[in-house]
Amino acid sequence: MIDHRVRVRPSADRLAPEDQLAWKLAAVATATGEPTAEAAAMAVNRVIDNAAVAVAALLRRPVAVARAQATAHGAAGPGASVFGSGLRVSPEWAAWANGTAVRELDFHDTYLAADYSHPGDNIPPLLAVAQHTGRTGADLLRGIVAAYEVHVALVRGIRLHAHRIDHVAHLSAATACGLGALLRLPTATVYQAVQQAVHTTTATRQSRKGEISSWKAYAPAFAGKAAVEAVDRAMRGERSPSPIYEGEDGFLAWMLDGPGAEWTVSLPAPDEPRRAILETYTKEHSAEYQAQAVIDLARRLRERTGPPQRIRSVVLHTSHHTHHVIGSGANDPQKYDPGASRETLDHSVPYIFAVALEDGAWHHERSYAPERARRPGTVELWRRISTVEDPEWTRRYHDPDPDRRAFGARAVLTLDDGSVIEDELAVADAHPAGARPFDRAAYLRKFRTLAEGTVGAAEQDRFLGTAGRMAELTGPQLAGLFPEAGTDRIATFDATLPEGLF
Repeated sequence: MIDHRVRVRPSADRLAPEDQLAWKLAAVATATGEPTAEAAAMAVNRVIDNAAVAVAALLRRPVAVARAQATAHGAAGPGASVFGSGLRVSPEWAAWANGTAVRELDFHDTYLAADYSHPGDNIPPLLAVAQHTGRTGADLLRGIVAAYEVHVALVRGIRLHAHRIDHVAHLSAATACGLGALLRLPTATVYQAVQQAVHTTTATRQSRKGEISSWKAYAPAFAGKAAVEAVDRAMRGERSPSPIYEGEDGFLAWMLDGPGAEWTVSLPAPDEPRRAILETYTKEHSAEYQAQAVIDLARRLRERTGPPQRIRSVVLHTSHHTHHVIGSGANDPQKYDPGASRETLDHSVPYIFAVALEDGAWHHERSYAPERARRPGTVELWRRISTVEDPEWTRRYHDPDPDRRAFGARAVLTLDDGSVIEDELAVADAHPAGARPFDRAAYLRKFRTLAEGTVGAAEQDRFLGTAGRMAELTGPQLAGLFPEAGTDRIATFDATLPEGLF
């Protein structure tokens, strides 16, 4: 790996494109060759995972709205497929609809370091453009691996959350790079696209604060759509705000630590294998990633606590991020509100711990149902749960060694007789370092579980067979990466929505 120091430069200090971070990211993408067998296999896993969570979300309102918007923009040319629809649409709108479907349940992959990310959000725009341009499955895999490489590097090196900037700013840059690798574009073209994408997708984290709305699902889809459009403009010769990262009025100077700060972004050498995708991990449970280990911990503790009404208090000792973003340290009353939105509840670790402790299980729909959230016993337990930041858990969260990095918590439960039960879990059971690391068989089970009732058994088999031979697919065969769902049921649901402009 090569460490690149990045700092703000005055306009008078003209920085050559080749010395700018955006160029170096683009160069990683354009130098990406065919992925290793291990990286390609993981990319296939993530395509399966995305399809699983997308089909499970087809009858959710935000997904239906995005689908309606997309299907109003028919393809001028080959176009791209939309989950839940038999229509082909313009690729940027397919990226929008499919990105929303993939993100809606908060149930696909994650990478956590200096900042946060869901690298699987890169896949919908890459797949849409691959379909539209007639690229092969091998091209798609190369693009996915390149996008993950750039995304992980940015998340390791540049922290956005401390400045309340949403993490999709890193996503759009990665997607632009992935598209460059997919299409084998010149580095100079990808460089311009990266800068446009970052400039147009920098937003605040209010979408993940307080009463969280459906924009949480739309935000990465918007970034993917913007990246597709940025690449299109760059291919037509359009230039961008430059240097977007180092400029004195640019992203780093005014959105992050200011003109005097420096960052280090580590990127692979041109001939180095792209392996970053192997450091990312998916979710077994539909909730914010820091809640994954907490769910597993609650299920384990359930055997020791007895009836939940015996619990006087629960304190979760955890990292800065867990405490301040999904814990009581966020100071969001909505995280304890039984009437809160699903999007808010899946960012409330007190709620998640309470339900997992009571039920001994987690379900992407039932665990968030309004009647479940309003259950009196649950509300009482929920409000007795708090979080505190523990410096040791924060240190473990940022450990440079991915094998020692921890995203869990230590739970201290005080019972009504004054006795105390303690236990901790560093990583989720499904994490690569966990008790039951996700393998291909687990991805297949997850897909079949989430597709049940929406995708027939024969169609499930067909989709999984197609995905399994992704590297061999021709351009027309990429349509096979969209499982066919019960479109009559979807059409009936869509008809209940109010109309918009399109």
